[in-house]
Amino acid sequence: MVRVLLHDLDGDGGDLDAQWEMLTAAVAIQAPELVVLPEMPFSPWLPATSEVDADAWREAVELHERWMRRLGELRAEVVVTTRPVGRDGDRGNEGVVWLRDSGVVAARRKAYLPDEAGFHEATWYRRGPARFDPVTTPLGTVAVMICTELWFPEHARELGRAGVHLLCVPRATPVSSVERWEAGARVLATIAGAYVLSVNRGGRAGPTAFDGGSTLVDPEGTVLARTTVQQPTAVATLDLAAVDRARTSYPRYVQDGGENR
Repeated sequence: MVRVLLHDLDGDGGDLDAQWEMLTAAVAIQAPELVVLPEMPFSPWLPATSEVDADAWREAVELHERWMRRLGELRAEVVVTTRPVGRDGDRGNEGVVWLRDSGVVAARRKAYLPDEAGFHEATWYRRGPARFDPVTTPLGTVAVMICTELWFPEHARELGRAGVHLLCVPRATPVSSVERWEAGARVLATIAGAYVLSVNRGGRAGPTAFDGGSTLVDPEGTVLARTTVQQPTAVATLDLAAVDRARTSYPRYVQDGGENR
């Protein structure tokens, strides 16, 4: 069994110190082993504008470095989120898996980048390779798919076959599309036969309201927990044996090329 906690941090308008105090208080009560946070949660949402600001980028990198050093305060075995990395033309959005015993593991850079009003990510970041190598943790095998990458489920199928237990999806998506993202998370979980922990930012950036709406889905596509504006934290206890059972049932057992086991 693994105790998990999702939390919708707001890096734009909220007081991060106050939010952190709320989060650590929830952690003290719920005692999660895994905490999943949103996409780049410790700074304003940079891709809200198409104008790349070098100073804003450096500040975002520094803020994330500072908060990464505080992840141990959450008292979890594992924490998953993303951070800005690199400089100048090498800017990237990096998924990280923090481990209590060894610190930050750089899992991978975001490969699929939107470029539209409020989400000018292809302008701000360089695309990483479309590789989704799992990370082995004391809680099971974890993989990180960042936001838009949820809509490329062929990778989820590969991750399921590679034995991933926990598929973490830090994201930054508008509240108007909550139902769509929940539907995507349910499909992703069903395809992979793994738990999907899809965690959105709180608050807003300019005209874009994020306002949470995070989702925890089991390997059969059933929603176990959600967050809301009023309740930005969700907690659940997961049975990882359910992942092993899911791998032997439909549709996961169906093999490519029409040949079944």
